[in-house]
Amino acid sequence: MSSGEKEAKKTATSPPVDVEVGTAADVEEVMKKYDRESNTRIWEGTPQKVLRCLMVAFSFYSIWVTLFGKGLREARLTRFLGMILIIGYLNFPARKGEQRKNYMPWYDIVIMVVGAAGFFYFAANTKEILMQATRITRNPLMVAMAICSILAMMELCRRSVGIPILCVVGALLVYTFANVRFGKVIYDLFFTTSGVMNTPIDVCAKYIVVFIIFGAFLERTGISSFFIDLANSVAGASAGGPAKVAVLSSALCGMVSGSSVGNTVTTGSVTIPMMKKTGYQSEFAGAVEAAASTGGQIMPPIMGAAAFLMAEYMGVSYGEVALRAILPAILYFVGIFIAVHLEAKKLGLKGMPREELPKFGKLIKKIYLLTPIVVLVVLVSTNTRTMQFSAAVAIGATIVVGLFNKDDRITFKKCIDALEAGAKGTITVAVACAMAGVVAGCITSTGLASKLITTIVSVSQGHAMIALVLTMLCCIVLGMGVPTTATYCIMAATCAPILVSPEIGIPVIAAHFFVFYFGIVADITPPVALAAYAGSAIAKAPPMKTALVATRLAIAAFIVPYICALNPAMLLVDAGPLEIVQICITALIGIFGVSAGLSGFLYCRMNMLIRVISVAGGLTLLIPGAVTDVIGLVLIVAVLLYQRIHAKNVSKAAA
Repeated sequence: MSSGEKEAKKTATSPPVDVEVGTAADVEEVMKKYDRESNTRIWEGTPQKVLRCLMVAFSFYSIWVTLFGKGLREARLTRFLGMILIIGYLNFPARKGEQRKNYMPWYDIVIMVVGAAGFFYFAANTKEILMQATRITRNPLMVAMAICSILAMMELCRRSVGIPILCVVGALLVYTFANVRFGKVIYDLFFTTSGVMNTPIDVCAKYIVVFIIFGAFLERTGISSFFIDLANSVAGASAGGPAKVAVLSSALCGMVSGSSVGNTVTTGSVTIPMMKKTGYQSEFAGAVEAAASTGGQIMPPIMGAAAFLMAEYMGVSYGEVALRAILPAILYFVGIFIAVHLEAKKLGLKGMPREELPKFGKLIKKIYLLTPIVVLVVLVSTNTRTMQFSAAVAIGATIVVGLFNKDDRITFKKCIDALEAGAKGTITVAVACAMAGVVAGCITSTGLASKLITTIVSVSQGHAMIALVLTMLCCIVLGMGVPTTATYCIMAATCAPILVSPEIGIPVIAAHFFVFYFGIVADITPPVALAAYAGSAIAKAPPMKTALVATRLAIAAFIVPYICALNPAMLLVDAGPLEIVQICITALIGIFGVSAGLSGFLYCRMNMLIRVISVAGGLTLLIPGAVTDVIGLVLIVAVLLYQRIHAKNVSKAAA
C-alpha cells in the first residue's frame, strides 16, 4: 500500500519551525534511489490525463470484480494480468532516472501490446483453451503467445520490483526446462493455475488490490498527520521524545502504508531531523526510523499484503492471522521503544518543550479518523462479510469520515488521486505475485520441493534449530531488495513445507510466521538493507553503520520467530487465558532484559558481564515455560539490583 506515499508526505505534520527538514526534492530523490515504485515515467498534459483515467478505471474495475465478479478463475486472472501489464509499462521505464517527458519508446509499446494481448486472448477464449488441455501446446502460435506474455511480465518485474527475484525465477526456469518437457513447462506456467495464475495472484486480484485502494483512501483523510501528532502528544515531552515519536508514528503509519522504504522516507523526513536536533547520533536516528518503519508490516490490524497470502496458504481467516501477530508485534516495538529510552538516558537527552507539542485535547476530537479501521476490524474479525466486501465498506467509511475533517477534508480530486494511487500500488505487488507463481509452478513441475525437504533434513539431521537457521538465511538473502509479498510467497512454497515436514515438526502457523518475519527484516539487515539505507540518506549517516544499528534495535524480530517456531504459545496457539497473561508479562520483561543488555545501560553503564547476564535473562524469559521464567526473573532482578546499587555508588564517588 505504498502508493500513497506522496500524499502522506504532504499531510505529515510539520515539526517545530527551528527543526531543519529536507526539502520535498530531497525526499523525492531518496525515494527514487531506494524505492523502485518512485521511478516512473513523466507524463504531462493530455497523456497524463489519459493514464490517470486508465488507472482510475482499473481501480473501479478491480473493486467491482472482487465484489460481484463471477465466471472462470482463469478468465478473471488473465484479464487482471493483462491490465497490470498495460498500466505497468505506461508507468515504469526501462531504466531508472528517465527524465524525458511524454516519451515511451517503440519497443516498450511493442512489449506491452504483445504481452498484454496474450493474456487478453486467453481471457476471451478461456473455455476453448481449457478444453484443449495439453493439446494447446501443439499450436506454435499459442506457445509463442504464452512465452511472450511471461517474458513481458518478467521484464516488468525487473523494472518495478528489481533483479534479485528474477535471478531466482531465472535459475528455477533453467532447472525446470532441463528436467521437464518443454511443452509441459509452458502449459503449467501459463495455461494452468499452477503458474502465473497460482494462489499469490489470485489472492492479489481478489483481496489485496481492494485493501491497497483502501490504504490509499485512508492516507488522504489526513490520518498520517493525526498519527504523528498523536505520537508527539503522547511521547514527545519524555526523555529522547523525538525517537519515541518516530517509533509510535512509524508503527501506526507503517500499518497503513505497508512499505518499509516508503514509510521510512515519509515519517523519517519529519522525525529524523528532530532526533538529531535532540542529540541522537545521525546513524542512530536513521536506524530508529528504519527499524520502526519496517515493523509496520507486522502491526495488526492492517498488516502488509503478505498477511492475506498467509491466511490463504494456511487456510485460516485474516482475522486469525492478525490475532496471532499481536504479541510478536508488541514485543518488536516495545524492544525498540526501550532501546531508544535507554539511549536517551545514557546520553542525558531531554524531550521537546510541551508548548511546542500538539495538545491531546484537540487531537481527541479527531479520533473519528480511526472509524474506517474500526469498521474494517469489526467486519473482518466477526466474519460478517467477505474480506473484500469489508474493505469496500471501509473505503466508503473513509470517504464519509474524510468529509468531516475540516483541516484536510477529502475532495473529489483526492478520491481520484486515491484510486490512481491504489492502481499504481497494485502494480508491483501483482507483478511480484505473478513471479512467485512462476516459482511455485517450477517447484511443482520438477518435484523440487520434496528434493529440498530431503536435502535440508539430511543437512540438519532432523534438528529443528539447524533447519530454522538455514531457512532464516534463505529468507534474508532472498528478501534483500525484494518485496515482502514475493519473498513470503517463495518461502511459503519452498521452506515452509520443509519446516512442517514430520522430520522437523514445526507447526504450520509457526512455520509461516517464521518465514514472514525474516522476509520483512531483510529490509534492515546488511548488506542490502534498503530501509536502513533510506534512513541513512535522510540522516546523512554512514549506510552500513545505520543498518547495523537498525539490526540491533530490531533484535526482537530475530529472536521471537525462533521462540514462536519452537513453542507456538507465543502465537497464542493452544494457550489458556492464564498462560497467555503469563506469556505476555514474562515476554515483555524478557525483551526489556535483552534491550538493556544490548544498549549497555540501565541505571548506569553496564560492564560486559552484566550485559551478558541481562541478555541471557531476557532470552530465558522469552521462552515460554515455568522453569525458564523463574531463571530469567532471577537474572533480571539480580541485574536490576546490582545496577541500582552500582549507580548509587558511582553518584556518591562523583559527589
